[in-house]
Amino acid sequence: MAIIKQFDKRSGITYVYDSKSYYDKEKKCSRAKRTLIGKIDPDTGEMIPTDGRNKGAKSKPNAVSPEVDKDKRIQELEDQNRQLKLQIFALKKEIERIQNSN
Repeated sequence: MAIIKQFDKRSGITYVYDSKSYYDKEKKCSRAKRTLIGKIDPDTGEMIPTDGRNKGAKSKPNAVSPEVDKDKRIQELEDQNRQLKLQIFALKKEIERIQNSN
């Protein structure tokens, strides 16, 4: 197990990985499995932990009930579904109008 720092030229960010070596029997060579553990703050030089999905460290000081978020998301999806159905209906009418004009 080793800590690896890798600089990304495109973004200018230095990422920190936990690297674990293992032997690959199929390829008959040693390989490494890396897991993202954070990135280096360019100002302070300290490591900022991440959860590996570009969301930063998990901290929930104001935890909201998952039921409230789920109900809100369901409502948003129902509204989006309604809007899409209206668009489909309007497009079908437009197709019908174009076919009738020819």
